[in-house]
Amino acid sequence: METIHKKNGRLHIYVRQDKYKGELKSHNWVGRAYIKGKQKIISSGTANLEEAIPILEKWYDDLQVSDEGKDQPLIESQFSKGEEGISKTIDRPPKIAEEKISSQPTQPEKAEIAPTQNPQQSSEKTKSSSSIFEKLKNIKISKPSFGKKIPASEGSKIKKASKFAQNLQGFFKSKVSKMSVAGEEIVGVDITSQAVRVAQVSKDNKENWILEKFSYRLLDQEKISENLIEHKDYLSEEIKLALANAKITSTNVALSIPVTSAIIRVVTSPLMTEQELTKAIETDSLWENLVQLADNLNDYSVFHQVINRNSKNNTMDILFVASKLSDVNAFSGIIKKANLNPVIMDVRCFTLKNAFDNLSIGGVMKASSALMEFGAEENYFMIIHNNIPIITDIFLRSPEKQSIINANPNQENDESRNVIRRYAMQIKQAISEYETKYEAKITTINVVSNLKNIKDLIPLFSKNLPNTGFKIFDPLLKVTVPAYNKEKTNIDNRSPLTSVLGLAFRKLDVFGYYKFVTAVKNINLLPNRDAVRQQNKIKFLSGFAFKGLAGAIAGIYLILICLSWFNYHSNKEKLLAFDQAQGEFDRVNARYSKLMKQKNEMESALKLGKKVNSNQIGSYRALAQITRSVPVRVQFSKLEFDGSTNVTIQGSAFSDQDILNFISNLNEKSLIEQASLVDMNVSTTETEQSSSNKKGFTILCKLKGV
Repeated sequence: METIHKKNGRLHIYVRQDKYKGELKSHNWVGRAYIKGKQKIISSGTANLEEAIPILEKWYDDLQVSDEGKDQPLIESQFSKGEEGISKTIDRPPKIAEEKISSQPTQPEKAEIAPTQNPQQSSEKTKSSSSIFEKLKNIKISKPSFGKKIPASEGSKIKKASKFAQNLQGFFKSKVSKMSVAGEEIVGVDITSQAVRVAQVSKDNKENWILEKFSYRLLDQEKISENLIEHKDYLSEEIKLALANAKITSTNVALSIPVTSAIIRVVTSPLMTEQELTKAIETDSLWENLVQLADNLNDYSVFHQVINRNSKNNTMDILFVASKLSDVNAFSGIIKKANLNPVIMDVRCFTLKNAFDNLSIGGVMKASSALMEFGAEENYFMIIHNNIPIITDIFLRSPEKQSIINANPNQENDESRNVIRRYAMQIKQAISEYETKYEAKITTINVVSNLKNIKDLIPLFSKNLPNTGFKIFDPLLKVTVPAYNKEKTNIDNRSPLTSVLGLAFRKLDVFGYYKFVTAVKNINLLPNRDAVRQQNKIKFLSGFAFKGLAGAIAGIYLILICLSWFNYHSNKEKLLAFDQAQGEFDRVNARYSKLMKQKNEMESALKLGKKVNSNQIGSYRALAQITRSVPVRVQFSKLEFDGSTNVTIQGSAFSDQDILNFISNLNEKSLIEQASLVDMNVSTTETEQSSSNKKGFTILCKLKGV
């Protein structure tokens, strides 16, 4: 989609990408602008660009005046007579893969557009308001000087003094923030299906990392299922034992959730001030309009971080991370059962990035780096471009995971060869897209894996990607390991320690220090993170006041201590009340979600019944022909009829030829206009999981006017 930038990049002109039956709903040019952090959209009513530009520029100019001092909804959409009167909310299911960064503004089809007032009425109001303000523009009003004129030179001095004060304030904030981060003690706790690992790090006088405390506990696989959160009691006991073995006494814990439990988006929006962005975020409107969720927004914990500002293009990149509250509370519940205090909830992919960043492999961090996690649990590929993550999710079925666990690369017919070949092709595609877009090269991929046979599998990746190097990542490469911890870390493959080290490197940034240095360092999905930050801020300020003003203002310090104590206990009670309310909310919300799901299913069934009732004879005949077309070696798992002309068939077959025979039989039927293969993969049903020889398929049948 071509986007035209006008008015110094503040006005974006584009064609909406909403489609119906594969065609654009409208070819008319649309304008978009941000006013005080609020997005406004209007259609020009014409598909001619030369005609559209002056119309939209005039709308933008009028908007600057008419919207001054008014609070409007976050996103407004106005359509001319040639457009739909009211836009529709785009409802898409959440996607756990990373949305690739675009240098262009976020496309409008990814936004929920709220219906607004009639465009003709809006235009009339804008014209009248504009005419009044145009007259006022010509009147020069000078500020009262109260009998004393300020020379131009003095005004310049005042501006310089104000700028100096701002710079001084920023410098002070950064120093205080740095001190607060340096003073935090955080314990990293990494929970996987194989082991529980704990770590605590420190720095020496030369700012080098030291693995101060470390331990792990291998989990009994007979007591662990794929869903970890079902084993809270067992996991909490293992964490206690690991902490005791490492002699860790700190209770503030940083942990992470799996990548598969997170929604990660990097979106590009017009440049906004911190105040404008905060106002947009507080209403949840920005998140709702950028990322469409199938569930209620209240079911998610959402975190945002500005990771890049481009003053030249007047754009900014915002990282949005979200996870179901039920998942976040489940993992934090495991920590609380171990009598610990969860203060940071990160996402596993970012813990790996944090470990990679902090170690600065090769001295200065390259502009382009790549990490890959490959194993029985997490599988994804991450490119780090100028500190911005580009994540590609790679899905492996249970049989495929089992094949790489039991892989024997020396056997020619080993199934793991095919799994890794498909895996490598996805990585190759991601690299190709990245190198084309950014004109940068990925030469080496750092591999993180908990597989015991990873060294035997690396050559298979190199064979499929001969121009790319693969090496097992060592997170302890530039970390000093004391003698008492060397035995625990003296293993061939130390990459499984990456996540726990990345968590241990985390600090609770109560003053926003990471805003002054780098991005993607401050992710926290805990729903009570603001209360936790406030507690630690009060704690730090109390200590800072003691160190800086000891003795001179002892009375003030005592007051601060009393206030800190009061706020601490007040917040503690609030946190307990929050946990209780959260538990009750989860129970009620689960029941509500179940009822809403049943309601939606019933409504869908009723709508489909109405459609089918009008053409039931033809539909039944067509479906009967489909049934008679099924070969012996083909099984159905799902059949969907939209009540009109489209029938979607999902199933499995023993071979590709069986699928082709099925499609051929369908195309020979009199009531079927066309049958085509939409998708082909390995089926995920329980029956198909037991036999890896079956292949899944999806076929779309278009009926002849039933």
